[in-house]
Amino acid sequence: MFHGTMTALVTPFSNGLIDEESFRAHLERQVEAGVDGVVPAGTTGEAATLSYEEHKQIIAIAVDQVAGRVPVIAGTGSNNTAESVALTEAAKSLGADAALLISPYYNKPTQEGIFQHYKAVADAVHLPQVIYNVPGRTNSNILPETVGRLSHVSNIIAIKDATADMEQLMHTLAACDGRMEFYSGDDASVMPFMALGGHGVISVVANIVPKTMKALTEAMRAGDLDAARRTQFAMRSLNRMLFVESNPIPVKAACHLLGWCENELRLPLLPLEGDLLQQLSQVMRDFEAGAALGGERLELANY
Repeated sequence: MFHGTMTALVTPFSNGLIDEESFRAHLERQVEAGVDGVVPAGTTGEAATLSYEEHKQIIAIAVDQVAGRVPVIAGTGSNNTAESVALTEAAKSLGADAALLISPYYNKPTQEGIFQHYKAVADAVHLPQVIYNVPGRTNSNILPETVGRLSHVSNIIAIKDATADMEQLMHTLAACDGRMEFYSGDDASVMPFMALGGHGVISVVANIVPKTMKALTEAMRAGDLDAARRTQFAMRSLNRMLFVESNPIPVKAACHLLGWCENELRLPLLPLEGDLLQQLSQVMRDFEAGAALGGERLELANY
């Protein structure tokens, strides 16, 4: 249903509030760069610290700004199934094209509990839904057999897999037997992920280099492995630096260095500072100096 490069958007803040002007500008920048979709109110968008009203505000702004030019896949996940249903209902009413739901965190549900959670949301809200497996944040892994069962639920249409485990990916692909699409949630392994049958990526690095990530997914879809390899390698230092601390700390700093938003996060996250901020700036300058791919430039400001 979806494919290519979909950006897991940062949420700009200013003085503790959502910076709507900066967010709209960021959305426009993404659409103009040619991304295939946008994902507001996810992990990168600091959904865990958004109120229910702010969550709806972010989704509404995204739907309004892109105006149907690309799909909006709204983050609606929670470790509370009833809250996930409510957020997904809100996303549908606001005009989102699909919902992205993280596997329940903290509760540590069994595989049956994970299955029943996703099935309950899908049964309650008739909207295309993408399940999200990110064991590093949830302390649980959605096993291939569980994903295979979920692939039979008609409106569960895809999985975002951030495990970077190619063996598990193969088992999961086999368990789903073509009933579900697969999106990488790990920017550093998009090429092998797509080579094994993935349909694209929900990307953090695309916040700052959307054209380059788009070039990678387009090359893989065209079967141009040499171009895809060059592009994956071109982003390797950016991918490393954007995860040197918990996402979205580094990518928010990168957006600030580009003059796009304040370097403001909500507690318990703190802004990137000191040596790491200097290292990020240098990596971005190095990318700019050598960026021949897609003509993408990173013109740093504020630093």
